[in-house]
Amino acid sequence: MAGADVSTVRASGIPQNSEISRHLAGAHLCDAFAVSISGRSRSALEIYLAIAAQTPTWIDWLMTVRNRAGALFGLKPLRLLGDIDSGKTPSSYRVGDRVGIFSILYLSEDEVVLLEADKHLEAKVSLVRRADANGTSAVMTTVIRVHNLLGRAYMLPVWPVHKLMVPAQLARLVLASHAR
Repeated sequence: MAGADVSTVRASGIPQNSEISRHLAGAHLCDAFAVSISGRSRSALEIYLAIAAQTPTWIDWLMTVRNRAGALFGLKPLRLLGDIDSGKTPSSYRVGDRVGIFSILYLSEDEVVLLEADKHLEAKVSLVRRADANGTSAVMTTVIRVHNLLGRAYMLPVWPVHKLMVPAQLARLVLASHAR
């Protein structure tokens, strides 16, 4: 899956009436990407877990570099995006549980909102599952609030890389769903 085709991923509006749309006020950065997926009907959390489980190696490498460099500036280390409990079933997750680097903030069949926050910034990621003309689509939205100068400095190199990471992860989801 190394050659996932990101052309299947498109920039998207933030899903209306979604939980994440209620968190936009005061955001410094936000974006959303969508992709049509095939396969059996899965909950929003199941789709997110599939994405996390297929995190590209280069993203894990960047997270490791981030942790090493961040330690010099007092940033707390983060786990890897795909560092999830493989023995835990999707139906056993609850609000407050950890999923990789995030904690679950909101959970329904059609949306999961995840949070990672510290004194420098707050990142919320949402995965919305919705029906569309092609069957099912997944919309991943990211909302960032920056709290201080270090948070702003951190986001300068991270935000452009983020715009490569999310489409790469969603493209791998498409390949996996077509392989079924």
